[in-house]
Amino acid sequence: MADEQQFIEDGLQRTQIDEFFADELGRAGYGGMDVAKTPMGTQIVLKAEKPGMVIGKGGKNIRKITTELEERFDLDDPQIDVQEVEEPDLNARIVADRLGNALERGWYFRKAGHTTIDRIMEAGAKGAEIVLSGKVTGARSRVEKFNRGYIKHNGEPAEDIVDSGVGVAVMKLGTIGVRVKIIPPNAELPDDFEIYEDVEVEEYVAETDGESVEELLEGEPEDEDEAETTEVGHDQPDETEAEVDEEVVEEEIVEDDADVPADDPDVPTDEDIDDLDVDHLDEAVEEELDEDVEAEAEELMDEMDDEEEGDDE
Repeated sequence: MADEQQFIEDGLQRTQIDEFFADELGRAGYGGMDVAKTPMGTQIVLKAEKPGMVIGKGGKNIRKITTELEERFDLDDPQIDVQEVEEPDLNARIVADRLGNALERGWYFRKAGHTTIDRIMEAGAKGAEIVLSGKVTGARSRVEKFNRGYIKHNGEPAEDIVDSGVGVAVMKLGTIGVRVKIIPPNAELPDDFEIYEDVEVEEYVAETDGESVEELLEGEPEDEDEAETTEVGHDQPDETEAEVDEEVVEEEIVEDDADVPADDPDVPTDEDIDDLDVDHLDEAVEEELDEDVEAEAEELMDEMDDEEEGDDE
C-alpha cells in the first residue's frame, strides 16, 4: 500500500474510533484520546472527566470497550489507559458537549454562550472562542460567535497551542453545531515577551572575546581620520610625483628632438614669420617689377626704331 493511502486509512480509522468513544462515553465526560502503535500493540489514552464511569464496576465497561475495538476496528491487542481531566472547563471537547446539552435542554443560545465562555476565562484561559452555527432561533440558519481574550486562527500556533472541540445539539428545528477553541493558561505564544523591572542591564550583556564596545567606539574616530588623510592624499598628488612627471615629459621632448634628422631644412615657425618686415618685402618686389617693365619697354622701342629704319631704306 502506498504511503498516501496508508495516511488516509490511519486518519479514517482514528476518526471512527473517536466517534465511537464519544457515543459510548458521552455521560462520562469524554475529553479526547491519543492513539499510538507500539510493538506490543495499540496504546490508547482516554481523557475523561469521570474515569470511574469509563472503567465500570470491576473493569466491566473497559473490557467491553476493548473487545469491541478489536472486533470493529481490527486493532492488535488494544491497551486502554484512562486519565482524568484536571480542569474540565479548559478542555474544548468537554465544554462543547456541555454547551450542546445545555442547548438541548432549552437554554437560550446567547445566555448559554456567554455563561460558558465566562467559565472558561475564569478557569485561567488566555483566550476562547465559541461558534454556534445552525437554526439557532428561527427557520433561517446563521452563525453566532462569542470571543474572549486572545485566540489564534492560523499557522503553527493554531495547530499546536489551541485546543479545539466540536459538539452537536439536536433541536426540533434542526441540528446546531458547536465549535469551541481554547488557549490554555500555560501556552507559550510566539509573540509573548516579559518586562523586567529594576534589573541591571549589565547582567544580561554577553561578554565579548575581543575588544569591548568602548574600545571600539574610541577607535572609530582614528579610523575616520586615517580615511580622510588617505582620501586627501589621493586627490592631491605629492610634489615629488609632480617633479617626476615633469622630468619624464622633458625626457620625452628631448628624445623627440633627437629623432629629427640633421639634413632636413629649417621650417619657419609662426614667430619667425611675425618678426619679418612685410612692408620692406613689398617695396623690394615692386622695385624688381619696375626694372623688368622698363627693360621690356626699352627692347620694344628699339625694335620699333629698327623697323622704321628698314621701311625708309
